[in-house]
Amino acid sequence: MAERSAPVGVMDSGVGGLSVLAEIQRLLPNETLLYVADCGHVPYGEKTPDYIRERCRRIAGFFREQGAKALVLACNTATVAAAADLRELYPNWPLVGMEPAVKPAAAATRSGVVGVLATTGTLQSAKFAALLDRFASDVLVITQPCPGLVELIETGDLCSPTLRQMLWGYVEPLLAAGCDTLILGCTHYPFLRPLLAGMVPPEVAIIDTGAAVARQLQRLLGNNGLLAAGPAQATRFWTSADPSSLKKILPVLWHKSDDVQSFAM
Repeated sequence: MAERSAPVGVMDSGVGGLSVLAEIQRLLPNETLLYVADCGHVPYGEKTPDYIRERCRRIAGFFREQGAKALVLACNTATVAAAADLRELYPNWPLVGMEPAVKPAAAATRSGVVGVLATTGTLQSAKFAALLDRFASDVLVITQPCPGLVELIETGDLCSPTLRQMLWGYVEPLLAAGCDTLILGCTHYPFLRPLLAGMVPPEVAIIDTGAAVARQLQRLLGNNGLLAAGPAQATRFWTSADPSSLKKILPVLWHKSDDVQSFAM
């Protein structure tokens, strides 16, 4: 059995999972965290499920070697493609995945129209269709794939004219259709929340699932007697791309500068 002081592994196709990492650190400050940004293979949203499963298996194996007591798939597309595969491979390893916040959005909407901003891979998945069937049968859900957003956020761009124009092009049709609730269905998108909040009327709710993932991790660790008593060690970062690129972006998205190692697998 893993030690309570063992770290938690968190992975994403790139830097988007840092939004989830921040929620985990806020709720569970005693936990030591490891983060792999698979930036050399971003974006996952345009890759095949088999390709994503292989990447997730490699990163999960790396976290196992590091002694991680749990795994967080801080990526909606990776969760869709690989969560079931990894749970079968490691049946006794606590694993938390992501899913678009369809249930809370359906409960929050007053107009009965919900918009979803997400990657193509997430929106085309059977899991997303099942979420709609289960929780959104009484509301109209309008999906909006957002090609290009992840790539801009990966460079640390959160407010350039190019990004603003792209984001407005995705959001404006949803507002025109009467959406009063927007789901951020990709872990990269919460970094655009300040920009998005300035684009939409104040009564439009913007929902993501980072905090819910942190709470689920807390539940799983608690149920398995694995909650750390602290103090936490410094968060460690790896990337499958040039480490200097992630090191340059960390102060923008993580609000602190940390060492970044190369993940060559």
